[in-house]
Amino acid sequence: MVATINDVKDKSFDYIVVGGGTAGLTIGARLAEDPSTSVLILEAGAANLDDPNILRPASYGSHFGKPEYSWNHQTIKQKTTGDNAHPWARGKGLGGSSAINFLCWIKPAGTEIDDFERLGNPGWNWKNYEKYIHRTEGYFPPSEETQKNLSMKFDGWSLGNNGPLEIAYPATIDPAERKVQQTLLNAGIPLAPKPMNGDPVGVYYAPCTYNPATHTRSYATTAFYTPNKGKSNFKVLVSAHVNRVLPASESDSEFTAESVEFEHEGQVYTVRAKKEIILSAGALKSPQLLELSGIGNPNVLRKIGIPTKVDLPGVGSNVQEHMLVAVSFELRDDVKFDTMDLLADPTVLNEHLKLHTSGSGIFTTGIIGFAFAKLHEISPRANDIIKATEEKIFKNANNYPPGLLEQYKVSLERLKNGAGCEFISFPGMCSQPNPPEKGKRYVSFYVALNHTFSRGTIHSVSKNPNEDAEFDPRYFEEEVDLQVWVEMVKFARSLRNISPLKDMTTKELNPGPEVQTDEEIVSWIKKIMTTTWHTAGSCSMLPKANGGVVDPELKVYGTKNLRVVDLSVVPLQFAAHPQATVYAIAEQAADIVKGSFRA
Repeated sequence: MVATINDVKDKSFDYIVVGGGTAGLTIGARLAEDPSTSVLILEAGAANLDDPNILRPASYGSHFGKPEYSWNHQTIKQKTTGDNAHPWARGKGLGGSSAINFLCWIKPAGTEIDDFERLGNPGWNWKNYEKYIHRTEGYFPPSEETQKNLSMKFDGWSLGNNGPLEIAYPATIDPAERKVQQTLLNAGIPLAPKPMNGDPVGVYYAPCTYNPATHTRSYATTAFYTPNKGKSNFKVLVSAHVNRVLPASESDSEFTAESVEFEHEGQVYTVRAKKEIILSAGALKSPQLLELSGIGNPNVLRKIGIPTKVDLPGVGSNVQEHMLVAVSFELRDDVKFDTMDLLADPTVLNEHLKLHTSGSGIFTTGIIGFAFAKLHEISPRANDIIKATEEKIFKNANNYPPGLLEQYKVSLERLKNGAGCEFISFPGMCSQPNPPEKGKRYVSFYVALNHTFSRGTIHSVSKNPNEDAEFDPRYFEEEVDLQVWVEMVKFARSLRNISPLKDMTTKELNPGPEVQTDEEIVSWIKKIMTTTWHTAGSCSMLPKANGGVVDPELKVYGTKNLRVVDLSVVPLQFAAHPQATVYAIAEQAADIVKGSFRA
């Protein structure tokens, strides 16, 4: 059972973790492995335990807009996208975004994790990443029959198989997925050599956070809360909205985090930490909590009437985001492919809800088809784009804020040799603006931009903790992001001219025939683009002089015992869906806090 307020109020704990999401539950559970260590996790959302709406796979996007499952944040209006504000939903409740994400288990290129170390963080490298992610992974390989039917090749793959988070391929994989993958191969993208072990460049089938025994979502709650909920030294209080971290003294030169102020059922409480306080509220909320606690840029704090306790200008800066659009093609009526479109019929939907209980049907499928390509593999304009970007960066080298030029040098290497162009096959219509035709089925490709040069900010606009910070991604501030994305869209559209997809489809639904020129593609992107919900960098792990917020031990500069452990610490965003990396960060952080980590 989750804790009650009586289990928490007027008590102290060795460690207080703010946020019961992916990172928070992971590090909290690992710290509680020592029975003499007491851990409290405070989660603002509800427990949502055993909720079929969370546990049922293939329920993509169904949680957005529902306050019991999702924080429905929005960016400020973006001038570069026609004064549009963009939804930035995040998971609300125990498990955080791992409870509502699309279940993709993707790992970055090893070199992109090694870049953390290159930017000034000893010990944050691919070797350690693999060590720690294997602790989380409980991998079940697909059956030999499935491997044969889909021509799956796992030579050189290595995943952990004893961890608490089930990783598996979904029970139902439509044979048409193989044809979609073959189209990408025929388009010139190679088969990825070791996508789970540091070399994901190319096409592959990715596993999901899927429990093959129950055909349900595996997430931070099932992996790290449920097995530990009976421990007397592991307390999780839900509906506990944290307001700020309070220092032991207002006069000390170094901020010593003593307690956390939070609201629960209309009342404000404080709870004391004997050792450390760990912020795991996510990239959108951790910087806001630092600012509400008096830690951040004095200019920002002054505007909202909060005295500066730690002058740390990097808080809420260096914000990076993944973005996506989707291209959809209509399937021929005689092509066999059970897509998500079938669920638009209420009768069919009810049939598949019943089928799920027996381990079959559309709700036992998953998003498994991925391709990560280099720019020059998908565009004849690659060299021109790279050259223009390189010239601009070195022309403006002296005008960038501290540390950004170092990041841009790495980003230029990635633009030349990295695989930041992602194409995800989706069995159904998921694009805009043209609606689907009744009774028709579709195959789509998410076109996901991962290596962005634009940098945004996240800053508090009020001392009221219930008011959202200002989320400003500054989309397309660097035009290279848009240039690369246009080339990616053109490549995705070209797939309809390549077999086997050519023989499976009749026409393009979106962007549609009225979108042809580069200028028209740009206009379409700006009108319908969305986030991929992967914001990072707002509490970057970098040297303080380079805009850093936390050091390599994830300790906030200027504090004695306050850490940040979530995606906000990533200094340079990588080309992968981030949930696996968030688990890896939390696993490594747990050893750092315990004092057992060796770089």
